[in-house]
Amino acid sequence: MDKPSTLPLHGIRVVEFTHMVMGPTCGMVLGDLGAEVIKVEPLAGDSTRKLLGSGAGFYPLFNRNKKSIAVDMKSVQGREVVLKLIATADVVSENFKTETMQKLGLDYATLSKLDPRLIYVSHKGFLPGPYDHRTALDEVVQMMGGLAYMTGRPGDPLRAGSSVNDIMGGMFGAIGAMAALMQRQQTGRGQEVQSALYENNVFLVAQHMMQFAVTGQAAAPMPQKISPWGIYDVFSVRDGGQIFLAVVGDTQWGTFCQAFGFADLQQDARLASNNDRVRARDWLIPLLRERLASHTAAELATVFEAHGLPFAPITDPQHLFEDPHLRKTGGLAPMTLPDGRETVVPLLPLTLNGERLGVRQNPPRLGEHGSALLRSLGYSAEAIADLQEAGILG
Repeated sequence: MDKPSTLPLHGIRVVEFTHMVMGPTCGMVLGDLGAEVIKVEPLAGDSTRKLLGSGAGFYPLFNRNKKSIAVDMKSVQGREVVLKLIATADVVSENFKTETMQKLGLDYATLSKLDPRLIYVSHKGFLPGPYDHRTALDEVVQMMGGLAYMTGRPGDPLRAGSSVNDIMGGMFGAIGAMAALMQRQQTGRGQEVQSALYENNVFLVAQHMMQFAVTGQAAAPMPQKISPWGIYDVFSVRDGGQIFLAVVGDTQWGTFCQAFGFADLQQDARLASNNDRVRARDWLIPLLRERLASHTAAELATVFEAHGLPFAPITDPQHLFEDPHLRKTGGLAPMTLPDGRETVVPLLPLTLNGERLGVRQNPPRLGEHGSALLRSLGYSAEAIADLQEAGILG
């Protein structure tokens, strides 16, 4: 399904002014779905191109299926280029400070006067309100929004092991853009879509908020939560292995006991129902740890898989490149990094008409498509050369 004309957003043009993760994720989703996404970068490029450590994967992951043009937007001629590009767009997406876009004349209030059909997606730390003057990061909103509290141990808040709010915030921006495109078909008018890190984080912890609303009991951090299932734990087993095992219903309990020959536990009246097993966890789990410790993780996985019981190996992210399921199902697609090296990259976790949405364009080199885009806007070769010589076009 990666032929452009077969993709659902084919024919939609997105011009994005984004950096880091949240804004680029929105463009990635729209690009994967077939939109033509043009990344407008400063002459120095998106700062994530040069990040080290845990940020080294940001640029290649979140900027596939895009074109790049590098422009000095502070110059009169550079702004003229950008405005001509926006005039061809269905969607503008940004995640800079509001005042930054206003100074450049690229805010929604200004652009919507030029094109009332324009859809403008704004990714911020907070939706408009008392906090919207603050600078937000994923970790900031995880701390203030209850997610770090729920992830860590009591007194030891811990951020989630991924940029969950940035990524989901960008996804909600894309959902909003697609909803606005559908509404524009009915009304003929565009609109501003807003997505925010903090509100996204609150949505993630909403289940814990509603647990309190329903029960009157505050949710405990995940390491100390009261599990709703009798067996739902990581087990350390033979040869230093670890495996996650789950037995979440009464039928599964019977299957589990029969598979491992635990007839005494299956017949124990104290363990008759899932709720009974939850109440017995303080002695049941240590007993099971002792009985299962003689097995390797691979042996336990074989038994659980054969009997349809939930289990999971404890896997480092880098080992997912070799995951047989991802490789067999096309979940990893070939991609060329900006420095020319070949790799594979995870795709959006969905299929359309039974097919995955692939990589049509590698993450672009800085300004890779600038000249071609300007030619499409009517600039002559001489005019383009003049802009490049003047340091306005990268």
